[in-house]
Amino acid sequence: MAQFDARHVSESALSVIDISGLRSPDPAERRKVGDAMRHSCLDIGFMYIVGHGVPRERRDAVFAQAARFFSKPEDEKLALHMKQSSGNNGYEPLRYQLLEPGTPPDLKEGFYIGEELPDDHPHLVTGKFNFGPNQWPDDLPEFRAAMMAYYDDMLGLGALIMRGMALSLDLPEDYFEPFCTDPLTGLRLLHYPPQPPNPQPGEKGCGAHTDFGGFTILMQDDNGGLQVLGHDGEWIHATPIPDSYIVNLGDLMGRWTNDHYQSTVHRVVNVSGKERYSVPFFYSGNPDQDITAIPTCVEADDAPKYPSTTVDAHLREMYAKTYVPA
Repeated sequence: MAQFDARHVSESALSVIDISGLRSPDPAERRKVGDAMRHSCLDIGFMYIVGHGVPRERRDAVFAQAARFFSKPEDEKLALHMKQSSGNNGYEPLRYQLLEPGTPPDLKEGFYIGEELPDDHPHLVTGKFNFGPNQWPDDLPEFRAAMMAYYDDMLGLGALIMRGMALSLDLPEDYFEPFCTDPLTGLRLLHYPPQPPNPQPGEKGCGAHTDFGGFTILMQDDNGGLQVLGHDGEWIHATPIPDSYIVNLGDLMGRWTNDHYQSTVHRVVNVSGKERYSVPFFYSGNPDQDITAIPTCVEADDAPKYPSTTVDAHLREMYAKTYVPA
């Protein structure tokens, strides 16, 4: 597996940030977290967070239900194929996504879940990207409740992180509230089989890529496999830390900050010899949010690097690039 060699992470490579201070009534404590986030975002764009407040039992339930789903026969999983949902929610088969051009499709399978909205919600009525009905396995009675309880936790945590992000950019704490109103978000259950002993050239669990949206909150099991590309061009193992999440910036945040902050290339290589499960939550914000360079990220005499867009337009463009035609 020499082609996938990586060095193990240290705190100097990926910061560990206690975000509980963002809930403090003391502005200095909140600012301290913002400053730590700023340091990490200016450096590599990946950080561990602790003090997140998500109960362990909720996290454990998600992993347990995910393992039950992925152990189902293939035909039962395919009956919930994501192409049947206008919101692209449901089952993603093995090798269905190609995140690294020039390599084999990703050696993973997934299950997508979106926020459940009433039929008359404006995002559904106007056909906003990736909003639509979920699909649920009928024979797993606890699956839906476990996922939606965790989804609510992630919505709250995502909004809290954005308050820290505002502080990190010298903005008012509530600057991103419109972005956090009716946001486009997605919960994704991922299952990685063990890396084959003789893989095709470049074959891996998840190809090298940057995430598309605002940021990602990743829950990973104990088996590891996530690797982050360092400034020196070497891959870094993002080793699991108990009771932590990994948060990484997406392309949308890079664009919005005029590349002041940047998304970071990462991949997954499951060399543990075991089944690997991970659960990313993608936070991309209100689909109508105008994405024009944030004022604190543009020098007075400089023009923004990118034309204005919206969350909806950006995500449509990025999504079209990475799926293998059916």
